[in-house]
Amino acid sequence: MTYQACLDYLYQQLPMYQRIGNAAFKKSLDNIIALCDALGQPQHKFKSIHVAGTNGKGSSSHMLAAVLQEAGYKTGLYTSPHLKSFTERVRINGEELPQAYLVDFVKQHQGLFESIKPSFFEMTVALAFQYFAEEQVDVAVIEVGLGGRLDSTNIITPELSLITNISFDHQSMLGDTLGAIAAEKAGIIKPNVPVVVSMRQPEAEEVFVAKARETGSDLYFAPDYFSLDPTESSLEKQVYNVYKQGQLYLSELELDLTGIYQKYNLPGVLQAVQVLQEQKEYFISEDAMRRGLANTKRNTGLKGRWQVLSHNPLTICDTGHNEDGIKQILQGLASLDPKQVHMVFGAVNDKDVSKILRLLPQSYTYYFCQAEIPRALPVEDLVKQAKEVGLTGAAYASVASAILGAKANAASDEVIFIGGSTFVVAEIEEL
Repeated sequence: MTYQACLDYLYQQLPMYQRIGNAAFKKSLDNIIALCDALGQPQHKFKSIHVAGTNGKGSSSHMLAAVLQEAGYKTGLYTSPHLKSFTERVRINGEELPQAYLVDFVKQHQGLFESIKPSFFEMTVALAFQYFAEEQVDVAVIEVGLGGRLDSTNIITPELSLITNISFDHQSMLGDTLGAIAAEKAGIIKPNVPVVVSMRQPEAEEVFVAKARETGSDLYFAPDYFSLDPTESSLEKQVYNVYKQGQLYLSELELDLTGIYQKYNLPGVLQAVQVLQEQKEYFISEDAMRRGLANTKRNTGLKGRWQVLSHNPLTICDTGHNEDGIKQILQGLASLDPKQVHMVFGAVNDKDVSKILRLLPQSYTYYFCQAEIPRALPVEDLVKQAKEVGLTGAAYASVASAILGAKANAASDEVIFIGGSTFVVAEIEEL
């Protein structure tokens, strides 16, 4: 079995949320438990950190992994979805899963898959846990896929749980209030395992307080401990003075993740490191923390977060795709004070895109498109909904043709932005 044949088998045989949406989401942990039982429960053979949240969980996971790696720990990292290659999902010290390992794993366990009938995500989680166990990582940072309580990753007992921003996304599965969504995210909180929450949000924090009390878990709201004062911001880096309970703690701390929304994620990462040091006896020097945060992209291969693709014209992409994520993107674009923004935009068909379209400025020039996945919202429908809220732009049959259209029209002192959906970003050729 070749690597490509292996991928074809997985995509065709296993229900895949990335492609078909809600139908692939299993509201039960039975399949992942059965898979991991058959594999000898690899999830209990390595230490882990569990990261959930609506926005920020990917960036936070990568930052934590980069810091732990710089501190000398053999660090696993599991994230989803991938942008370019399946092997991006599973890394150790930044190195992607070997293609041969995936092929061998699938060949060896095809019969198991056919009896249990897992989803694509369930299979991938079991694969990651087995790989981390076999490679004897010191610790693995595990990003939740969707929600928390019923997410396939939620069979680990981590050293620490980290919950980032709570906002509206996947309401049909997670609930239509912030409190209900927070309750699903709080499902990763385990008995006597400390939990860090990156932001204080009134509708969500009482849910976390109640859950932590129920499980006997120490609870830390990161903004109670850390505050930030930005000192420099560019397309290459951002720099903060970090204060710990009012006292200067880290001067001129550099991040290579440049989206302005990282200011909401960084306090959670810093508090997570603090808890790991104090409660779990990890040794993470200030130098390791600085190196990790300054080199997150290099250390972990993170892509698609406020990523500059080219200059002249400045071209940026971002995977933010829900209301809160789009608001942060628009704030970032406004901070550039652009002469004009040319936005390449696509969406998926199982979300209410009208709310997002209402956020978009009518002054932008739009290039509407659809990604090459079954979940993509047909571009004709997207254009129709956009017109209803006063947005105008041309329709393109593919992401690539929309990008070419934007490049043809944008002047050198204007900005091109590509996003609206993770799957639009995934089809950027130069990513």
